[in-house]
Amino acid sequence: MHRTPEPELMDTPEQALAYASTDFSEPHDAFVAHFRQRFPDFHEGEVLDLGCGTADVAMRFCWVYPGAQILGVDGAPAMLQCGQEMIDGNELGGHIHLEHRYLPDETLAAQHFDAVISNSLLHHLDDPMTLWETVKQVAKPGAPVLVMDLMRPTSIVEAFQFVRQYASDAPPHMQKDFYHSLLASYRQQEVKRQLYKADLDHFQVEIVSDRHILIWGTMDV
Repeated sequence: MHRTPEPELMDTPEQALAYASTDFSEPHDAFVAHFRQRFPDFHEGEVLDLGCGTADVAMRFCWVYPGAQILGVDGAPAMLQCGQEMIDGNELGGHIHLEHRYLPDETLAAQHFDAVISNSLLHHLDDPMTLWETVKQVAKPGAPVLVMDLMRPTSIVEAFQFVRQYASDAPPHMQKDFYHSLLASYRQQEVKRQLYKADLDHFQVEIVSDRHILIWGTMDV
């Protein structure tokens, strides 16, 4: 099944509120667990969260790594507003800072981080190389990098099955967004070709669930 792109931003107040109120604990906890498993030597430092959305992953990361200082960036102000409210409600303002940024961002590229994480951003980008070039620019030598995203199903039928299986209790517009995100996501070999083009082919590309792909590695020293 060919990839069908979707809009890069989820920036209506309705989308942001629905996303913030949806329970993503299973995949987001899994994201942090994947990081811990693959980078056991990381304990603290400056972390960049690309496409942080409502900051749910950033907060879960911060709870596991209280020594981390996280900068979350996203192109959607409505998502960031919901995220800031969640950060304030959980009293994590001293650990997580959110900024409105749209990639590529030259000023962001001038900064360097001890770790770079990203969840569910890749399939939103019009050009996937934007993500990998940004990672190369901002990650310090030796910094761990972990990216997780949806993996495109093999057929429309399978995409509908995933929606029924994982989003049947979600509002209709959330089910629609999930369906379109599935169609816009990449498959393992496509991501490997992106990494080869970006000179990041030493990164590992793993299928970690029936609908998720994981890309991880450390920046060359």
